[in-house]
Amino acid sequence: MEYLPCVEKLNQPQLPVGASVIWLHGLGADGHDFAPLVPELRLPKDLSVRFVFPHAPQIPVTINAGYIMPAWYDILEMNLERKVDESQLIASAEAVRRLIEREIARGVASEKIILVGFSQGGAVAYHAGLTYEKSLAGFLILSSYFATHASANIHPANQHTPILIQHGSRDPIVNEALGQRAYRYLHDRGCKVNYESYPMEHTVCMEQIESMSRWIQSVLA
Repeated sequence: MEYLPCVEKLNQPQLPVGASVIWLHGLGADGHDFAPLVPELRLPKDLSVRFVFPHAPQIPVTINAGYIMPAWYDILEMNLERKVDESQLIASAEAVRRLIEREIARGVASEKIILVGFSQGGAVAYHAGLTYEKSLAGFLILSSYFATHASANIHPANQHTPILIQHGSRDPIVNEALGQRAYRYLHDRGCKVNYESYPMEHTVCMEQIESMSRWIQSVLA
């Protein structure tokens, strides 16, 4: 089976892996983008996690004049509605699900696997996780939007999986209204979702990272 190329980091390499975090980068970045955050999370020494940072494929991106760059899917219009190539997004979600299955084959229970996604990666994480047929530990969505909400069928296995949405109130790339819209949509469907806003742009901040750490520890407890 083919898998996306990935950067992998162990927070406690001397211990057996007990959980996995699959972390998807944003448009134009790659798997190295968030790898430096692993030590910043300051997870407990007895919590051994394999962090998997896949690289998106290189494709032409319409909003960037067709320039070829790492992207999980093509973005056709840069407006609040975010017209995207849904078939490409779903294909990326399938590739992420193959990574989930690989973690399970490596001995990690599905209930100990977290999906994290920033921006484009968050849209893929929403679809890959919420439609997956095995229960996962949680979904951490950073500065993103639920692009496939109209077509994705939330699987009962992940209907109540914890979701934490974090967004910047000054985000000029993905307007915070999109993050809030995803929160309301999921909340109205009975999902276990929480929302946090930070006074930042399209990035991450230290206060947010500290919250991520607490959340990761809580869903893996």
